[in-house]
Amino acid sequence: MSEQKTALVSGANKGIGYEIAAGLAALGWSVGVGARDAGRRDAAVAKLRAAGADAFGVPLDVADDASVTAAAALIEERAGRLDALVNNAAITGGMPQEPTRVALDTIRDVVETNVIGVVRVTNAMLPLLRRSPSPRIVNMSSTVGSLTRQTTPGAQTGPISAAYAASKTFLNAVTVQYAKELHDTNILINAGCPGFCATDLNGFRGVRTPEQGAAIAVRLATLPDGGPTGAFFDDDGPIPW
Repeated sequence: MSEQKTALVSGANKGIGYEIAAGLAALGWSVGVGARDAGRRDAAVAKLRAAGADAFGVPLDVADDASVTAAAALIEERAGRLDALVNNAAITGGMPQEPTRVALDTIRDVVETNVIGVVRVTNAMLPLLRRSPSPRIVNMSSTVGSLTRQTTPGAQTGPISAAYAASKTFLNAVTVQYAKELHDTNILINAGCPGFCATDLNGFRGVRTPEQGAAIAVRLATLPDGGPTGAFFDDDGPIPW
């Protein structure tokens, strides 16, 4: 088994996911670029390799059981273990999302990718993570998922969102439950917020770059042993749930 650390980043063919992959590769990691679209995945891997990264493509649709199972098999064959999993793939679902107007199918689609997809991928990768001496799981969340901030008068929490924001609250809750279950292992699992980054997820309206947004994921994926688990962070520190 190789001593080089291996990471898998879902939704890594562009935006924040790509920059997370680039950031870990810059630290000497071998990085699996998880993405559904073969052309975009191959282009991302080629770009990373051209910059000197040890990157490889991982066909991955987080909403498909067979795809996730195949991704785990590919990583096992290539590396024999997984040192960090970054669950980055997500969708917004589009508007409107006021609870009285949102389509129920929109909520289902968003939760399927943003929450169930994370559980599906995490559970498939756990056997590989358990083989790592210092396994880390990072769930990319958002401050819009913080119930504390959503209920604070005057807090900036974006538009009313019964699908996307609620899915991030759901993801945060799932992150806590994983931490509770895995408390007696060496697996650290945390949620991270990249901030309002300019990506196609928000029509490039964000004020931060994808590279800036990726920094929190890279930090949480490389936490030292004994670091925090079951917590929620952005670049400034802990975020209230």
